[in-house]
Amino acid sequence: MERVLFVCIHNSARSQMAEALLRRLGGGRFETESAGLEPGVLNPLVVEVLQEIGVDISTRQTQSVESRINSGITYDYVITVCDGASAERCPVFPGGGKRLHWSFDDPSGFTGTYEEKLDKTRKVRDDIQRKIEQWLLQQV
Repeated sequence: MERVLFVCIHNSARSQMAEALLRRLGGGRFETESAGLEPGVLNPLVVEVLQEIGVDISTRQTQSVESRINSGITYDYVITVCDGASAERCPVFPGGGKRLHWSFDDPSGFTGTYEEKLDKTRKVRDDIQRKIEQWLLQQV
């Protein structure tokens, strides 16, 4: 089983969505985790949009890249999911494995009404899901 780590700044939105979606779509082929450079609090909009498609991450906790480094675990893939504006802050994870970067907008920066922010977060969820589906086709 291949190990995949998704990394972003806060581990509160994009990396959590990617971890959960790969776990769901990967057919048991991957062991998935996520972490952040500056772990924050799980974004409630992300929890909501994942629940809409039957994925529950409401009990998940954010974790730090440092904790993953200190664990001694190695990963076959480390995939950063920071947006273009945050790319320079997006952490680099040491160790072996393939490194990929997939750029997605950060839901924590969305403005507007609750419904507008929810719609934008749904778009990020759908973008991440499409990217994972495309990546899985390449893994066959």
